[in-house]
Amino acid sequence: MPFLELFDETLDINSTHNYELSLQISSDGFAFSILDTLRSKYILLRSFNPENNRYFTDDNIREIITHDDFLTKKYKKVNIILPSPKFTLVPDPLFDPAKKEEYFTLNLVKEENETIISNKIPEPPAYLVFSVPSSIYEIAGHFYPLVYPVHHIKPLLNQATYYSKNENGIYFHVHIEKDYFNVLVIEQNNLNFSNTYKYRNISDILYYVLNIFKIFGPGEEISLYFSGFVEKLDDLYSSFAMYVRNIKFTGPTGNFSFSYVFNDIELHRFINLFSITNCV
Repeated sequence: MPFLELFDETLDINSTHNYELSLQISSDGFAFSILDTLRSKYILLRSFNPENNRYFTDDNIREIITHDDFLTKKYKKVNIILPSPKFTLVPDPLFDPAKKEEYFTLNLVKEENETIISNKIPEPPAYLVFSVPSSIYEIAGHFYPLVYPVHHIKPLLNQATYYSKNENGIYFHVHIEKDYFNVLVIEQNNLNFSNTYKYRNISDILYYVLNIFKIFGPGEEISLYFSGFVEKLDDLYSSFAMYVRNIKFTGPTGNFSFSYVFNDIELHRFINLFSITNCV
């Protein structure tokens, strides 16, 4: 399977009691990072992707966890992100934990093999209600029983809200995953728009994003911020560059730094994995 590994020479498998482990688990891919909490520095990243653009089976995910020496150690803290295209936001004052499945099914279809989870978020004050495959939820619970999973939108919103404060007007963010993407629009600390779209090709992404641009203002006057599966000068970037003047990448930021070994990778690809330490 395609594999990426970056690690600092200070990484010590016998010091995990001083480390914070963050994992992102899905059939699309599996990645984890280690933060040295004594120095507030990221010192390891490992990422696994399925062969030939396929998907991991549950057995693949179990095998990755059981065969990786670092994933079976005890840590000072563990965070788990379970990405999913299916989520809805419920305002904090209206949320009742006993009704989370009702909130979900008002907008989305719950499949038989899905589990509904909720996460509280501070900005906007609301609850994320989302579904994940029950088998992946059970795998996470088996290996990390004391850790409550988080949806990927929680750290993404945290970062988008932070960066939006540097924009005078609209902050427009597109996060690309393997077969879906998220669009967030924030203006004056208010979340004006949030949605997820499935896609098959670049044309699908262009169609949805550019139409949303028309709603919130002329595209050439708004900076478009990207994260996830997109790189400068790739086909997706080049396609948008024909319509949008200002294209930027949103990387992870917070009370942490990165080892020099991360200098040659696009940190915006792993924005949620690295920034989850800010909001859990």
